[in-house]
Amino acid sequence: MAAMMRQKRKQNLTITGPIAAVFCAFLVLCPVMARAEALVQTVVTDPLSGVALEGYDAVSYFTEAEPQMGVPDYEYTWQGVPWFFVSAANRDVFMRNPDIYAPQFGGHCVMSLSRGFLSDGKPRLYVIEGMKLYLFYSVANREAFLADETRAISYSGANWHKLLPGLTGVEQSFADAVAERSGQDAADAAAPDVPAAGH
Repeated sequence: MAAMMRQKRKQNLTITGPIAAVFCAFLVLCPVMARAEALVQTVVTDPLSGVALEGYDAVSYFTEAEPQMGVPDYEYTWQGVPWFFVSAANRDVFMRNPDIYAPQFGGHCVMSLSRGFLSDGKPRLYVIEGMKLYLFYSVANREAFLADETRAISYSGANWHKLLPGLTGVEQSFADAVAERSGQDAADAAAPDVPAAGH
C-alpha cells in the first residue's frame, strides 16, 4: 500500500510539474506580450538606437543626390522620436515643416500599407513622389509602387487611417516644438563648457 502511494505521488508530480512550469511561463510572458503590442509605433525607428530613418537626415533626401547620415549633434525630437541631421540648418528646416520632410506614413512601407498591413520601410529604399518621401520594405515593393503610384498612395491613405489608432507615438504641435527647441537652445547656451575627462 505504501509503495502504491509513493507511486501515485510520483505520477502527480510528473503531471503537475510541467503544468506548473507552463503556468509560471505564462505569467512571466503576459507582460512581455502586452509590451510587444506597443512596439509598433507611429514613426519607424532603428531597433537599436531608437532614431528615425536609422539616423539619415530627412531633409537631405530632398536637397542631395543621396540621403546623408545625420549626427547626434544636430538632433531634434519630433513625435517622441529623435531625428538626426547633417547641420543645424537642416534641423531647423525640418523643425519648421516636419510633415513635408518626414517620410509618409511614419516610414512604414507604402506598398505593405496599401495591402492592409504594416512593415518597416528601409531608409535606402525610397521614392520621392509629389514632393513626398515614401519608404519601402523591399525593392519589389518599390517597383510595384512605381507601376501604379496613385492607386498605392490612395489605398495606403485609407488603410493608414484604419491602423493609426492602434499605433503608439506622441503627437506634437508646431508651437510645442518651437518652445521645446528654444528651451533646449537656452539650456545649451547657459550650460558651462566642461572639458571631457582625460583632456
